[in-house]
Amino acid sequence: MTDEYRTIKEKSEGYYTEKRSKFLAFAHPVKTVDEVKDIIAQYRKKYFDARHVCYAYMLGAARTEFRANDDGEPSSTAGKPILGQINSNELTDILIVVVRYYGGVNLGTSGLIVAYREAAADAINHAVIEMRQVEEVITFSFSYPQMNDVMRIVKDMQPRIVSQTFDNTCEIVLSIRKSEAAQLESRLNSLL
Repeated sequence: MTDEYRTIKEKSEGYYTEKRSKFLAFAHPVKTVDEVKDIIAQYRKKYFDARHVCYAYMLGAARTEFRANDDGEPSSTAGKPILGQINSNELTDILIVVVRYYGGVNLGTSGLIVAYREAAADAINHAVIEMRQVEEVITFSFSYPQMNDVMRIVKDMQPRIVSQTFDNTCEIVLSIRKSEAAQLESRLNSLL
């Protein structure tokens, strides 16, 4: 199992036109389905005069949560090509919305597939793609005299300190790359 995944850093836009139909593509970094729903609702409101607001998203480092929506276009001519671009670029935690303004000429199913695919690809091409790590959070409680030993392990393994409480009983919450979590946990537990 890998503990890295590819996503986009910030919102990006793309554009495609075919036979006077305009396809406006917007790629967003997202974490939850609720976030996806909010963004789609904003696009439906902003582009209320557009014929279709189609989208696809992929969530989670394991890339198991996804959806494609054709929003009234013929089946599998919009959402699937958008999702195909997400998959071919191996991205996750991403939503791509493509807004279509109808130009008066029918494109046919193959024309629609190409148009939605190209619009989504353009949005991805304009995005800054970055690698992120899957992290695991570890909470460790210890007595105050063990502080130096705990901090030595923290300094050595370099986890991100989420929070810490120093009192009679101390607690530290650490976030570390998933592949190194078991080692950190075992080193901390060896102090007890």
